[in-house]
Amino acid sequence: MHATGTGSVVRSAWKSLKKSEIYGLHKQRMVGWRKEGAIERVEYPTRIDRARELGYKSKSGFVIVRSRVRKGGSHRPKIMGGRRPRRMAYSKLTPKKSIQWIAEERVADKYPNLEVLNSYYVGEDGQHKYYEVILLDAHSPSIASDPHYSWITNPEHKGRVYRGLTSAGYKGRGLRTGRTGSSKSRPSIRANGRLRR
Repeated sequence: MHATGTGSVVRSAWKSLKKSEIYGLHKQRMVGWRKEGAIERVEYPTRIDRARELGYKSKSGFVIVRSRVRKGGSHRPKIMGGRRPRRMAYSKLTPKKSIQWIAEERVADKYPNLEVLNSYYVGEDGQHKYYEVILLDAHSPSIASDPHYSWITNPEHKGRVYRGLTSAGYKGRGLRTGRTGSSKSRPSIRANGRLRR
């Protein structure tokens, strides 16, 4: 079966994962991933269709890393003293960054010589979510000579994940709406002199 056929089969399986043939394999993967580290380099993408849609190519200079991030809201330490806990907000706290964006940044911290291109969801269990992050080696000759990816070698793209320039970062910054409704988010919330509450 050629590449496009494989991609369409994988895509249809992931659209209805619990009804597909790969659901049993997926549950076994979850069990194995829990026992591994929070950040693991993998040889091949779990979802080849999604990886290709986001720019992955099976050649040198491309690296796939799986990242594990906790689910749900965070908690502050328990409040001691004569204040009403209801007014102090120490549970159900959600970060201003998405879980996927946090996963990308943690992978970038682990691999400082690589740049994050994009990421995609690969599963979750009761406590964690798993994302696979596509990384590019800007120093690789195969990347520098590729007309579609040579832009990553320019210095202005260094640390792009920390500045919200990936797809998950754009979504978290409210820049997926086009021109309408994003006037106070462009070019950034800070540049507009306001804080998002």
